Amino acid sequence: MRGKLNQLGLIALGTCLGVMISLNFSAVAQREALSPLPIEELRSFTEVFGRIKKDYVEPVEDKKLIAEAITGMLAGLDPHSTYLDQDAFKELQVGTQGEFGGLGIEVGMEDGFVKVVSPIDDSPASRAGIKSGDLIVKLDDTSVKGMTLNDAVKRMRGKPNTQITITVVRKNEPKPLLLTLTRAVIKIQSVKYKLIEPGYAYFRVTQFQEHTGETLAAAIQTLYKQNQGKMNGIVLDLRNDPGGLLNGAVAVSAAFLPQNALVVYTEGRAEDAKMRLTASPENYLRSRSARDDYISKLPADVRNVPMVVLVNGGSASASEIVAGALQDHKRAVIMGTQTFGKGSVQTILPLGNNTAIKLTTARYFTPNGRSIQAKGIVPDIELDDGSAGRNEPSLKLREADLTKHLEGDKNAKAAPATPPATAANPAGNNYNFVPVPRQKEVAEKDLKPEPGEVIAKYDYELSQAITFLKSRPAGTRASAN
Repeated sequence: MRGKLNQLGLIALGTCLGVMISLNFSAVAQREALSPLPIEELRSFTEVFGRIKKDYVEPVEDKKLIAEAITGMLAGLDPHSTYLDQDAFKELQVGTQGEFGGLGIEVGMEDGFVKVVSPIDDSPASRAGIKSGDLIVKLDDTSVKGMTLNDAVKRMRGKPNTQITITVVRKNEPKPLLLTLTRAVIKIQSVKYKLIEPGYAYFRVTQFQEHTGETLAAAIQTLYKQNQGKMNGIVLDLRNDPGGLLNGAVAVSAAFLPQNALVVYTEGRAEDAKMRLTASPENYLRSRSARDDYISKLPADVRNVPMVVLVNGGSASASEIVAGALQDHKRAVIMGTQTFGKGSVQTILPLGNNTAIKLTTARYFTPNGRSIQAKGIVPDIELDDGSAGRNEPSLKLREADLTKHLEGDKNAKAAPATPPATAANPAGNNYNFVPVPRQKEVAEKDLKPEPGEVIAKYDYELSQAITFLKSRPAGTRASAN
């Protein structure tokens, strides 16, 4: 019997080593001298593998055990590294193209449960009132505890017009909320836009996708044409934008920055994890053809008109890259609340059998060397997010609140210091701007855009952005007083 167990152990050891090879350990070894493989730990792994095969109450396939081992190995690193089986890998590819079936929620894991980072605009989740910070504890009658994030996402996605009941725990709610949602084809309109009034353009980026840069460029051209080729102010709304593709973030930044201005750089252990991405065509175009450079065709005025970027705790990843770049270059005033703080790079590494791993390989840094990870972007002008009035501290969810989150770079530069409030500058910001108080009583229906509308009837942050822009002389950009 012991001989059979040892044989199983040797098989498992060989399988484990094969997995290591498939994860490009040999390539890593060429870049960096690795310490010897931990033989004792691998022996323990094979012994556990053998015990499961021999003694578990039901037979378990080798394939499942290895997949679960890989999943656990990655889940133990940070909230964003994960194993993508064939279905999850396919869904990831479909999702970046802007259409998939499901509920429309950007989620992460927290203490074994699914935590909502941000609901996607115009999705079943958004219409049902799902909020940032909500904890999903059950999907239909199945507890989420013990599921991987991929398993939970699989259950939430499905055929359009099918229903799922989710149980949500929300801070300061006396009991869990049971919400029945109808799945839909989530067609994410990544850019929404409107001429709020003559001279003031509003652009909202809901998620960064393959075509976000082109779509934004077309929206800019449309609004400039509507306003006879001139603007007095621009609002870029990145609130509750969970991020997306890096080249989309570079494209959006390039629309408002001088050509070749640094947008973001990354630092990681491997040489290919170190990048410097500038506002240049090779960093945002999907093709190399100069005739396809949609950014170069934008009105020159778009790079100089006074600008406000709206952010909040649901602004993550690519959103933070854009906000940080425009803030560091003093191109825009950042207004709202501190962003989520998701400043790590996840690289998709295919494994050759239509599966992949999503592995954290680097950290993002703003042009001035500030680490975004677990810190986020601190706005130049902070606004009341309404959580105190509605007794909803859950809106304060940040990357730093997630279990096993990656720490920011300790050697990175700190965020710019906020001036103290004085009689001359009661707001305590660099712009001597005092936001008006938020209305305490607002109907819930007035806080969301009506069907077919881009802007809600009552949008406190947007109204403050427009008020601020109207107080700035033309051509002042983001310079502080």
